[in-house]
Amino acid sequence: MNNRCLQILVVFISSTFLLCCKKDSASSPLPIFKTYTIFKGKNYADGFDSTHIVFIKTNDLKFIAKFDSSAIYSTFISSNQIDVNKLYGFSDNNSDHHLFSARMGWAWYNNTLNLFGYTYNNGVRSILNLGVYSIGTNLNCRIQTDTATKSYYFTVNGKTKSMPRAAKTSAGSGYRLYPYFGGDEPAPHTVTIQISE
Repeated sequence: MNNRCLQILVVFISSTFLLCCKKDSASSPLPIFKTYTIFKGKNYADGFDSTHIVFIKTNDLKFIAKFDSSAIYSTFISSNQIDVNKLYGFSDNNSDHHLFSARMGWAWYNNTLNLFGYTYNNGVRSILNLGVYSIGTNLNCRIQTDTATKSYYFTVNGKTKSMPRAAKTSAGSGYRLYPYFGGDEPAPHTVTIQISE
């Protein structure tokens, strides 16, 4: 093989290698998850109790949640099994979250992981089942506010349901709400939840 052929071969192999290794700019980056740990006998995720206040103003809160087998639990009092644990969301109307808020919630019920829309409007709590989902998978979640329809829109993996919104602010305005176990009971064992916003 002469030098000219060798040069062409080297250029061809190098070009092919670079094309194969080139990162697709259209592909989404992998989510970076933060792990929230709720220790046995506790309600709040470690380090995220009621004193951990981060203000937020948004019409569209998007996040990915991922549960592992620690989401499988039995409550001490069987009637508490359907109690909704809190996943992620925000207080609204620049108020306390027991007056105005929108969150997603979850519960291990009937041997399945159920997600919920969970709101407070003028101190009145409402809960809406958003469906059954799988442990160990990425759950693409979204909470939107719409002043025109006076609604919250809760979306999980492309499926959307709405709930009324009585807040008067133009966007969801308040502070972030982090994972919380309960309900009436604290976590019966340590629970870990991963969230990427």
